Amino acid sequence: MPEPVIRNPILPGFNPDPSIVRVGDDYYVATSTFEWYPGVQIHHSRDLVHWRLLSRPLNRASQLNLLGDGDSCGVWAPCLTYADGLFWLIYTDVKRYGRTSVGGASGASGASMRDFHNYLVTSPTVDGEWSDPVHLNSSGFDPSLFHDEDGRKYLSNMLWDHRPGRNRFAGIVLQEYSHAERKLIGPVTNIFKGTAIGYTEAPHIYKRGGYYYLITAEGGTYQGHAVTMARSRDLTGPYELHPETYILTSRARADVALQRAGHADLCDTPSGDVYMVHLCSRPIPNRGRSTLGRETAIQRMVWSDDGWLRTADGEGIPRVEVPAPGLPAHPFPARAAREDFDSPQLPIDFQWLRSPYPDELFSLTARPGHLRLYGRETLGSLFRQSLVARRQQAHCYTAVTSVDFTPEHYQQMAGLICYYNTSKFHYLHISHEETVGRYLRIMSAIPDGVMADAFTAPVPIPGTAPVHLRAELDHDRLYFAYSLDGTDWSWFPEHLDASILSDEASAPGLPNFTGAFVGMACQDMSGTGRPADFDYFEYREREYLIDPRRPQRDFPAREAGKEPRC
Repeated sequence: MPEPVIRNPILPGFNPDPSIVRVGDDYYVATSTFEWYPGVQIHHSRDLVHWRLLSRPLNRASQLNLLGDGDSCGVWAPCLTYADGLFWLIYTDVKRYGRTSVGGASGASGASMRDFHNYLVTSPTVDGEWSDPVHLNSSGFDPSLFHDEDGRKYLSNMLWDHRPGRNRFAGIVLQEYSHAERKLIGPVTNIFKGTAIGYTEAPHIYKRGGYYYLITAEGGTYQGHAVTMARSRDLTGPYELHPETYILTSRARADVALQRAGHADLCDTPSGDVYMVHLCSRPIPNRGRSTLGRETAIQRMVWSDDGWLRTADGEGIPRVEVPAPGLPAHPFPARAAREDFDSPQLPIDFQWLRSPYPDELFSLTARPGHLRLYGRETLGSLFRQSLVARRQQAHCYTAVTSVDFTPEHYQQMAGLICYYNTSKFHYLHISHEETVGRYLRIMSAIPDGVMADAFTAPVPIPGTAPVHLRAELDHDRLYFAYSLDGTDWSWFPEHLDASILSDEASAPGLPNFTGAFVGMACQDMSGTGRPADFDYFEYREREYLIDPRRPQRDFPAREAGKEPRC
């Protein structure tokens, strides 16, 4: 029998900044959600091999309101821990990104200034109702809570320094937290200034063998990313660096499948095996762009005789296949490829943007068996976008939906969208022109092109019947099609560049920390809220296809779960 293995990434698609905790025989990983609502994804496993999306705890306005938060702002780097019979979740809500220029502030508002607020919520159950938040501080991002053996608790976070000529990433600061007083108390101490590669962030503290161990992420969250380790006999330092400094990185290894490795957290099994979850990405072959965003992987670690942590193979690089801990296998039922919207609750794979008031954006009860989207603001809005989508989690997929929509004005649109953020998307939509009537066209927002947006010619569609819309995506190539009966498909001739739906495709200086989504959208810029009803949504991962438009590939005839991932 072959030894059981974990195959990375364990959380494919946009699932960055992992924090892991074990409670009994259960493992939970929390990841960032940025501007997508509800906030924070928590996945669950019992064997570290199989994972399921369990909950999103920040799901009401009193906990999280992202209206006005910019692209790739919102919820950053959650920290999930368990102590005193409670789950503790720390997170940042970034309200303004600013710039990271080293020349200092410019303009009256200070371009390098940022607004990030750190909060704490608790719950006795990981998938139950979480408390309203306690505001902790706003001095930097990536907060983490450490529970010491004596019961005292300490918050660490990176410190932001906006002043001209200073290192923006000014080190890791530590302060005690009083649960009884619901606030931070005592002095603030800068315990670690980082190494030469800079961008010191993402702290986590552990205690073992009389030492406090500190791991941080450094080198930035792109190809220079790394996991740094240091230790000290005293919590407040001084901290000595690991003999190899960086215990996991792919920064000098372009040949490694998992790039951008960093931002890590540790857990152990009941038998004492040590595993480290970390951020990674899988760029599109030949293009180097990460449409899947930053994902979560896991590595087997060992404590060496010198008291330092290293990867099990001693190489310090991320592996796609990792020895499993030998726990009883615990697979979960596969998610259905097709959602028919028969429940009054939105299926867990789907999210929307920014608003804590989903009833303003969509309904699953207004027309039973359909997802009704109310026409709201433009795709560039930072407030009320009527857009419901799911993550792209493989390099190749097929997505299909059916929309019932009869616009009466060119300001009314609805359809199928491949989306990264407000400036990067491809949108196959129905609208209306006085001289054409109801029609279909593709609108693209292109961040790195000569023109920022592009439109195909309108294609008239007769009558008022629902229209089936389809997307076929293979690595960096996207085709759209439509059908009036769900069987015979008409293809748009345009070969669209799907690589723009990536972290790397961007104007200089902008944050790009999420990943590509595919879903449904509806706009009514006239303000009348004209709705669109979506009957189903189908998403299937599959192998690469040389030409998905070939007639022998009839999408509705395929069976769920038969196609391997690309």
